[in-house]
Amino acid sequence: MPRTIYFDYNATTPLDADVCAATLPFLTANWGNPSSVHHVGRKPRALLDDARDRAAKFLGAKPSEIIFTSGGTEANNLAIFGTARALKAKGKHLITSAIEHHAGLHCFDYLEKHEGFSVTRLPVNSEGRISVDDLEKAIRPDTTFVSVMAANNEIGTLQPVAEIGAVCEERKIIFHTDAVQMFGKETFDNIGQFRADLVSICAHKFYGPKGAGLLYIKSPLHPDPILFGGGHENERRAGTENLPAIIGLVAALEKCVQPPVFDKIKFKPLVEKLISCVEKIPGCELVSPRENCLANTVAFTVRGSDGIALMAGLDMEGICASSGSACSAGSLEPSHVILAIGKKESANSLVRFSFGRDSTMEEVDFVCNILPEIIRRAQLHR
Repeated sequence: MPRTIYFDYNATTPLDADVCAATLPFLTANWGNPSSVHHVGRKPRALLDDARDRAAKFLGAKPSEIIFTSGGTEANNLAIFGTARALKAKGKHLITSAIEHHAGLHCFDYLEKHEGFSVTRLPVNSEGRISVDDLEKAIRPDTTFVSVMAANNEIGTLQPVAEIGAVCEERKIIFHTDAVQMFGKETFDNIGQFRADLVSICAHKFYGPKGAGLLYIKSPLHPDPILFGGGHENERRAGTENLPAIIGLVAALEKCVQPPVFDKIKFKPLVEKLISCVEKIPGCELVSPRENCLANTVAFTVRGSDGIALMAGLDMEGICASSGSACSAGSLEPSHVILAIGKKESANSLVRFSFGRDSTMEEVDFVCNILPEIIRRAQLHR
């Protein structure tokens, strides 16, 4: 087996050593249920409250506005299902974009198919970016909710979320942004920079533990719960809190987000070298924007090939990459993002490289040396 080159940091990151150290004591000591009234539960309750206070202080929010979840998928589900259902008496028209993560898109599909909601999916331009003008034109008297991601996981496009939030605020429409890919990669000042009522965050995208996320819910908004069975998380999310994961999430926020653990200055020469390599390979077309894009992400398509052959060829050489979202149980279906940017003929052939803090120029050089042959073989396989 060749050496492993991991260029799939948008899928997940390894657990930071300091974050791991902060988490470990909570797997052995302080194991009580935070909802128990006896002394074994009171200590974990105090530590959970402290973690919520720390998260709120870091984000610039109130502790009551922080809801801990099992990750980005649950945070998105709670934001979308919970808000749409809570506001349905005011209107059942919802707006999202065509390139959201499936953890958002599938929620809208369900609401439309099973609960009588009307959904407008905003188109994007060739770089995967929505138009704020299109959003304004799509708003109807019965529009209650807008959800647009901050950064696209597949091609890295950054959306004008503050402008979107300003429009929604002016029109008194609730705005949610899936910021899962943005934390740890882009500059973060405070939660107010999104101008959003709800913001989804996921720890394992910035060197925290898997199974840990949070949803910021701006007071006094109170989405309907989607999990039932107890009064946990201010009666917004039933289920015994996963204290070790929550501690890890907060530790990762404090260490890896401000300044961003993904260093734009470090990535620039790596990205430029990889892009230069890709552009010289016949049949390859860069689909990541050159500007207003995640600094660690290089995505391209390969004419005359498919994602399965490309991923297999890379993996045989020890190179870990992606052909889109890593959250579809290994599925390599055509990329809905590539379809949305108007490249139907190449939607099956997306390759995404995403760098992390341990990525090196030596690794990029290795990939650039072998990539043309991998692509040639994949094209022949087709």
